[in-house]
Amino acid sequence: MIISDSGIYKTPKEALKAVFGYDSFRPGQEAVINAILEGRDILAVMPTGAGKSLCYQVPAMLLSGITLVISPLISLMQDQVKALNEAGVDAAFINSSLSEKELNDTFKNAYKGHYKIIYVAPERLMSEGFVRLAKGVEISMITVDEAHCISQWGQDFRPSYMDIAEFINILDKRPIISAFTATATQNVREDIICSLGLTNPYFLVTGFDRENLFFQVDKPQNKERFILDFIERHRGESGIIYCATRKNVDSLYTLLRKQHISVGKYHAGMSNEERKQMQNDFVFDYTSIVIATNAFGMGIDKSNVRFVIHYNMPSSMENYYQEAGRAGRDGLNSECILLFSPQDIIINRFLLEHKDFSDIDPTDAMTIRERDIKRLQIMEGYCYTTECLRNYILKYFGEDPKKPCDDCGNCLRKFETLDMTEEAKKIINCIYESRGRYGKNIIMDTVLGAKTARLTEIGATEYKSYGVLESSNKNLLRRLIEELLLEGYITTGEYQVLKLGDISRLKNTETKVLVKITDEDKITKRKEKPKSNKKGRNSLTSAGFKLFDKLKELRLEIARAEKIPPYIVFNDKTLIDMCAKMPTTKSEMLDVSGVGENKYGKYGERFIAVIKEYAKQLK
Repeated sequence: MIISDSGIYKTPKEALKAVFGYDSFRPGQEAVINAILEGRDILAVMPTGAGKSLCYQVPAMLLSGITLVISPLISLMQDQVKALNEAGVDAAFINSSLSEKELNDTFKNAYKGHYKIIYVAPERLMSEGFVRLAKGVEISMITVDEAHCISQWGQDFRPSYMDIAEFINILDKRPIISAFTATATQNVREDIICSLGLTNPYFLVTGFDRENLFFQVDKPQNKERFILDFIERHRGESGIIYCATRKNVDSLYTLLRKQHISVGKYHAGMSNEERKQMQNDFVFDYTSIVIATNAFGMGIDKSNVRFVIHYNMPSSMENYYQEAGRAGRDGLNSECILLFSPQDIIINRFLLEHKDFSDIDPTDAMTIRERDIKRLQIMEGYCYTTECLRNYILKYFGEDPKKPCDDCGNCLRKFETLDMTEEAKKIINCIYESRGRYGKNIIMDTVLGAKTARLTEIGATEYKSYGVLESSNKNLLRRLIEELLLEGYITTGEYQVLKLGDISRLKNTETKVLVKITDEDKITKRKEKPKSNKKGRNSLTSAGFKLFDKLKELRLEIARAEKIPPYIVFNDKTLIDMCAKMPTTKSEMLDVSGVGENKYGKYGERFIAVIKEYAKQLK
């Protein structure tokens, strides 16, 4: 084990408790930290909210030199450095947001050994000044955050990440290399190991399951009405609403503003100043909700996001899980709702067709395009499936869940199973007759025997399959087509036309097409499932609620005076623990999860004073 020369912290657990205020590590954290301290390279795949930052921050406290953290987003660096400084850790960042004077001051302090951790943008690595710094100080570890950005097969490929390997090679002494990512398929993992030249790395893939997140897919007739009703039921809670297009962001933002809802917006069509202001308003709790495109997210480390709503279907499961994972980073129960309509597929297809591949080799571009189409199909499957949503996600990331979660939108719905084998064959016959030229609505109208000018125009009224299901319900047929797509009996081509897939199984008389149906008008209520280690606000008594609100007021007062986000002072989970334990002494306060020595020194007495005053009122 390589211990800091200062000898302040002798063990990882000592550093964890003293600096960050936690008594124990989360699953996977301690194993990674111990491997780093043994001098091994690391590749850790850990879901958003699993605490991967501590995996390199804790060993940085014990290693003798500086830990360089390569991070792709300025906002993320700034938040991490603020949080570390608040915890009493000397840390800094180097990126384009610094003035020349600030940059020079940071370099000087680094040369003097003032920092344990320095965050740096990948674009800065090969600059003359930074290379000189790297060669002039002791670098114990290089940490690559969001490591999937190094792979062109990853969803957030960043060409500047390709400089990392070159940077490592020019150093006089090779440091420990640790790489972390939240979502990485097998291909991406292999690419990370190869590109970074990891030597016999300790490899960890923790479970991707986030038990505190509730997943649901809804197909409302009116998405705007759904959003308004949802927000009304979640007044005062912090949330993110993702939209596929800037137009959707702008229109939804206008709607919510008219309803006097505290809301901001974020997309690439806004100026840098506007985006920064909107992001700060959200992070500092001046606005409770932000509506954004996928340009917003990776750099947000706000811990108390209670819900993430996707107004449109994302283009891949990687993107969806990463964005949904912005909810509940403090471990408290949070909701991830996806609002789906078939129009979402058309939007995503359009965006894929107009994706810029000008800087990529044509062969690679073709491979990436095929990959993107496959990812979109998997996302469509998620929206249509009647199986456990959590399991669908976990299976995609290579896990093998043994049973349904009993705590997602699908698991809590009551389904009726119908044998629709004969109806399926008639749908397939209609698609055959149409020669794969038409989409879902034309096919449904044809078998229903609809009397429309369009059907007459294309000659569908002369099909043998015209009107063969005239007594059927259109919604039911829509569910049947969704099931046929899921089972591969039919496929979608360009412009969402329906084509025949593999129908050979239907020649077997034993083969059945079973369709699960539900009443979409029924409101699905979430069952409360006890989670002994996941306490939320609902664990508080009415008295606890009142104290929680008073502690939040104090937190906000401190945050605005210090010009830092409220969750950096203390997150919601820590405040809830204060309400449960009601500490009135230093030792009792240090027993609260998330309260370390430095934070106690800064804020502890003020929070104790509020708790004592509140306790008096209860007598």
